[in-house]
Amino acid sequence: MDGSRITKDRAKALRHTMSLPEVLLWKAIRGGAIDRLQFRKQHPIGPYVLDFYCHAVKLAVEVDGAGHASEDRPARDARRDAWLADQGVATLRLPAAPILRDVDAAVRTIWGYLQREE
Repeated sequence: MDGSRITKDRAKALRHTMSLPEVLLWKAIRGGAIDRLQFRKQHPIGPYVLDFYCHAVKLAVEVDGAGHASEDRPARDARRDAWLADQGVATLRLPAAPILRDVDAAVRTIWGYLQREE
């Protein structure tokens, strides 16, 4: 099986096993809720699966749980973000815990990021 097929299969599986913060954020941003922009969930790109991706503005939104701050994860995330940037895709990382407390604030953060990039 080639790498792209593996990534696509992994993305399909992840769509059914999203974390609670991912589910809450997805419910808040799907269907063009932010400036009528369409986001995709668990979108495969190259060797990676993005939590959320908006093709129109080339933005990946990643929901980072506590594990993203430990061991080698920060370095792996930095390599991934650099690879995405080389593809013309910006990455916005949102911590999972604040999403659980106030998903609307997370949506405002995404909207604010998009306003800065215009």
